[in-house]
Amino acid sequence: MTRPSALLLDLDRTLIDLQSFTDYEAALEDVRAMVGAWPGVEVPDTDWDRATLACMSVLHVFLDDPRWGAVSDAIAVHERAAIPRSELMPTIEDIREVLIEIPTAVITLLPADVAIAVLDYHDLEIGREIDFVVGRDPRIKPKPEADGVFEACRLLGVDARDAVMVGDSTWDAQAALAAGAAFVGVPADGFDERILGEISTAETMERALAEVGLRD
Repeated sequence: MTRPSALLLDLDRTLIDLQSFTDYEAALEDVRAMVGAWPGVEVPDTDWDRATLACMSVLHVFLDDPRWGAVSDAIAVHERAAIPRSELMPTIEDIREVLIEIPTAVITLLPADVAIAVLDYHDLEIGREIDFVVGRDPRIKPKPEADGVFEACRLLGVDARDAVMVGDSTWDAQAALAAGAAFVGVPADGFDERILGEISTAETMERALAEVGLRD
């Protein structure tokens, strides 16, 4: 493909691994204590563990419910607690200059304040490497819906069809493709090509960026 006008990045297990250190089991118990049972929701399969998938799914269920903020905050307590244990993903140090060269937004299922805190912890600066963060927000349907991609492109002043998204999950892929953006997968523990079919995958961020013309 031609060089994109903007780079859209998932955060967790694409830039930084926060997920592996977040106690989503405890978060799930906190949510259950707060709201009890909730109906199921159809979401794409992915390689997250049961608790992580349940926590991300419940945010879809309560999107139009006044309790959404309390549910999100309960989960965020555990996400924020994991920041000191989080790890920068391989090769990110080597591609910081690329993030500075091209308009870049992070689109994440984390709350924006948690995302900014973990980016700051690893010296990825808003306004330098990252221009904007689109985090979980009840006004924006979360991935795998395309709303976050469209919002990021609006903030960057580009058409989604001229952007490329890099992410580690099927949810990232579906959001990007639904918006008309290109997608490249970066596996954390092995990207599931059985789910993504013909979607291109890359072993590292370096290869991902090379695939879309941002690296030699």
